[in-house]
Amino acid sequence: MTRKCIVTGKTVMTGNNVSHANNRTRRRFLPNLQNTTLFSESLAKGFSFRLSTNAIRTIEHKGGLDAYVKDTAKTKLAPEFRTIKKQLENKAAKAA
Repeated sequence: MTRKCIVTGKTVMTGNNVSHANNRTRRRFLPNLQNTTLFSESLAKGFSFRLSTNAIRTIEHKGGLDAYVKDTAKTKLAPEFRTIKKQLENKAAKAA
């Protein structure tokens, strides 16, 4: 599994540890990924993702999973979110 957030695209970065004597050794900066379950009110079920904390804040700021998926263009969504968007559209079409 790659260390990449599917919403923000944050990945591993590399850099140097620099000592007091200015010795440089390579290191990795890992993104703050969390295993989280986001609940869809319309579909009445939860979906598990591995997201960065920044992505979780973004989704909550937009009003939850349903609002985020509806407001974001399909081309900007990850494949996991595209399937959820399709399910929401199908449910809305059946209701109408």
